[in-house]
Amino acid sequence: MGASSTNPLLDGLPGLEDLPSLDGASVLVRVDFNVPLREGADGRVEVADDFRIRAALPTLTHLTSRGARVTACSHLGRPKGAPDPRWGMEPVRARLAQLAPGVDLLDNLRFDPGEAADDPAFVARLVDGHDAYVNDAFGVSHRAHASVVGPPRFLPSAAGSLLRREIEVLGSLLGDPPRPFVAVIGGAKVADKLGVVASLLERVDAVVVGGGMAFTFLAAAGHDVGTSLVDDEHLEECGRLLSLGKPILLPSDVVTLPTGQPFGAGCGEEGDAEVAIVGQDVPDGRCGLDIGPATAAAYAAEIAGAATVLWNGPMGVFEDERFASGTRAVAEAVAACPGFTVVGGGDSARAVDELGLEDRIGFVSTGGGASLELLEHGDLPGLVALRGAPNAPAGHGR
Repeated sequence: MGASSTNPLLDGLPGLEDLPSLDGASVLVRVDFNVPLREGADGRVEVADDFRIRAALPTLTHLTSRGARVTACSHLGRPKGAPDPRWGMEPVRARLAQLAPGVDLLDNLRFDPGEAADDPAFVARLVDGHDAYVNDAFGVSHRAHASVVGPPRFLPSAAGSLLRREIEVLGSLLGDPPRPFVAVIGGAKVADKLGVVASLLERVDAVVVGGGMAFTFLAAAGHDVGTSLVDDEHLEECGRLLSLGKPILLPSDVVTLPTGQPFGAGCGEEGDAEVAIVGQDVPDGRCGLDIGPATAAAYAAEIAGAATVLWNGPMGVFEDERFASGTRAVAEAVAACPGFTVVGGGDSARAVDELGLEDRIGFVSTGGGASLELLEHGDLPGLVALRGAPNAPAGHGR
């Protein structure tokens, strides 16, 4: 499992079979159990969606079936480096006990400031008493946190089954995937996506832009955007990317709402009397919140003709039904595409799941931010750390 002639990301990456004997060994496994919670019928907090826990089961089962004593560790929510009762692991621990009996789970890693700081003392506490380490948390492997990059400095280490599959699929997009290769990029913040857009322009046949980030591109192209979300600090960079002459598709029509009107989750019942579809120029006093029907049709046609599709980011405020049509149209087009399709985690994965389309997607990533970082930079801190583990096979200089 150490080397691959077709995917350099796998070169020197230790796999589960590169670990020493597991019989009686204590193994620390970094998982991504950052799952949604809800209040159950009995008033107790419970796991609302156990997808991420189930996704780790192949690795956990591999280890326990070979006699290992397994301790999992994860973060949950956004505690500020201190214990927070809202983000205790008890609900996750209860569900894990049902799915993987005998696997222990540490408390929330981010209750300790040493996690985000990659503090050596915190790493020492994590690895104490363990014989090996496995990273099966792709969704946090873009972060140089203690639980991600620390243990491979001291323990025989491996990429888990889930992490390896993510690298196999997303790494193939960095090579020479079947063409045409179309990337659909959305979401609210253009600053989060500019780097990956610039990187993808060197690899794809077209970049399709939607979501709130589209308005910074439209403004850079000289269009009026009303009070739509615009990142003034990145206007110049958007203009530079547009000037390259590469195929960047922007919305031709936009679904808008008067400025100041509420929108988002729970606002759909306000009705659609104030909703209006406009062209590429948004009038003063209106805010763009979704791609329009003509744009959705054009984007769907571009996706339909692709041999490889990557989708990351919604096309509008899809939590509000009035502005969900664009995301729904793209999701359905990706699901119907006969080529190889990849959904890059985050809100796109949530949309696919809510629409019941997951089984029709080639691959749904578990990490939105991690998938973007990998596609932009070609590597992740978590992978670099694993390649430096004492048991890592010889790679190609990684």
